[in-house]
Amino acid sequence: MTTDPYASPAGGQDPLGPPNPGPPVPGDFEVADRTPPDVNKVHFTRAAALWSSVIAGLLILIILLVFIAQNTEPAVMQFFGWQWSLPLGVAILLAAVGGGLIAVMASIARIFQLRRAAKKNYKAAMR
Repeated sequence: MTTDPYASPAGGQDPLGPPNPGPPVPGDFEVADRTPPDVNKVHFTRAAALWSSVIAGLLILIILLVFIAQNTEPAVMQFFGWQWSLPLGVAILLAAVGGGLIAVMASIARIFQLRRAAKKNYKAAMR
């Protein structure tokens, strides 16, 4: 029996694994480090991201078309004395698109504000 609290109880291997060998020494490389990269590996590209986005967009459009087709009851809209009738699905979709456009305009204003502040800080730091 040993008094070392970190020793293995059965005298076998340490359950935490071997000690850390430390940083690699220059010129001390394994054979695996010299092998060329896997040429058959498929890398994630911008074209793949674009293709995934197009597929996601088409799925969303299909869902929206089903939503509009199922909500065809007429809804009467009134705005400053004007009055018109639209299918309920179209009216809800237009409201969502309008809300999205308002959010985009607010974010564009904030981006311009941050860019102007960053440019101002950059010029001040270069002095």
